[in-house]
Amino acid sequence: MPVSRCGGVYEPADLELLQRVFDRLCQERRLAKKDREQREQLAKEVFRVFDKGITSEANLWRAITKRRRGFTGT
Repeated sequence: MPVSRCGGVYEPADLELLQRVFDRLCQERRLAKKDREQREQLAKEVFRVFDKGITSEANLWRAITKRRRGFTGT
């Protein structure tokens, strides 16, 4: 379980932001609900980056998108 900057407790606004970023990334990557393992990995990544202090929605999305490009070479 990710540990947030609030000692493991996420504020409702944080969760809404995380959900929006996650949903956008799933849509862009065309991850269907049946792609459970990939969606779980993506959710973990969103929380990890957020917990490292990237808490702006745009910056969070950008950071995760850049990481993927770096890993896949695209």
